[in-house]
Amino acid sequence: MAEASIPVDLLNPGQVFACLGFVEAAIALFGEADGVFDWREPTVRFHLRAPGDRSPIARVLEFLDRANALAAAPEGSSSFDGWKGSWGEKPRAIPRVAGYPFPDPPSPATLVCLLDDGEHQLQIDHWGDETERDNVKFWAGAGGYPGAALARDALALVRGKAAGAAANPYALGSPQSSSFRLDWRRDYVPIDAGFSLNSHGHIEAVGYPLVELLAAIGLTHARPARTERRNKLLYTYAVPGRDSSTPHTWLPPSLLRAALGSAPIPFASRRFRMFLDWPGQENQARVITTVTEEFGQ
Repeated sequence: MAEASIPVDLLNPGQVFACLGFVEAAIALFGEADGVFDWREPTVRFHLRAPGDRSPIARVLEFLDRANALAAAPEGSSSFDGWKGSWGEKPRAIPRVAGYPFPDPPSPATLVCLLDDGEHQLQIDHWGDETERDNVKFWAGAGGYPGAALARDALALVRGKAAGAAANPYALGSPQSSSFRLDWRRDYVPIDAGFSLNSHGHIEAVGYPLVELLAAIGLTHARPARTERRNKLLYTYAVPGRDSSTPHTWLPPSLLRAALGSAPIPFASRRFRMFLDWPGQENQARVITTVTEEFGQ
């Protein structure tokens, strides 16, 4: 097993989700993986281990350097006719007998996204509608720009740069016009900021495409908890990890996923509350505005 670690800001939910994204990607690429957060030092780090003799962090990023993003739809879906050429390659058809993770969406916006390098494949589908789980979909896309196109754009921004950022991938920034809105460093609420970037064409927002991509992957089997069913602007999440009494702890994906949803687990953990707001019309896009720590162990 090879091990690697990276710095992570626990007050940035996108970075926490992205740590689980590294775990999910490592499972898909290498067969298994364990992870753990370590906050014993001033700079919190996330540790990952997986089969092989090279850093699993670097190998996941090498995959993203090579991968292409494309949409996938069930056979006969109306999304094939509604797909626009500007969104990239036409969706791949999935045979009905193969199954689909959620009902055929009414528009191409929330089609499953496949990251494919010709040898391995990762699926992004957390944003699917009409399921029992909160889809944690912060970007607006009903009938508009699809998640698969957002992933394609993010991949283009990191092409040839991802593997080189293995020491600190969450610091890789790039001008980014749109995103999944999982990293709060790019987003803002215009009425609070006092201006809108849309009115100033010479200003470009800097985003963090590796965080966005990996965070989307990290939500495959886990979700932050929406503590009040009717409140779409409040979530909690937790991270399990190492403290002074458990310096050698490693945790399986099942516990990392459960902790993200704030489920109680018998390990040292820290819990956070995530507040969001509407940057535009209510019930469309959401942005993360404030994160506070609830308690620590």
